[in-house]
Amino acid sequence: MSVALRVLDDGAWVSVNDERRVSVSELWRVAGDDADTVCACDSADFVVEGFTDVGADGRTVTADVYGQCIRCGDAASVPGVAVGRVVDGAFRPLAGEAVRFPRAGLAAPQRLPVPGSAGED
Repeated sequence: MSVALRVLDDGAWVSVNDERRVSVSELWRVAGDDADTVCACDSADFVVEGFTDVGADGRTVTADVYGQCIRCGDAASVPGVAVGRVVDGAFRPLAGEAVRFPRAGLAAPQRLPVPGSAGED
């Protein structure tokens, strides 16, 4: 069985089978190993500001996201964060309190300049 995955509304939603299922403005706990960390925090309290891509890793639905850690203020673009799973053809979102990890083996999260910080053009 195939499942249609798309990013909708200029990156505001992840669509699964033409239903908006995951939205921006969610607060996620995102952790990683040394090279895969979103920021200097042990586990980022990451506010999702947008989705740039969506895909699947087996039954796990993943999204490339960008946003900001509300603990330290660092902004980052994070590849392949799990947002849910497809079980018996139906999408099941991850629990809101789940700790999420960037997809292993891909580029590490890219830290982005925070508006008004030193080094920004």
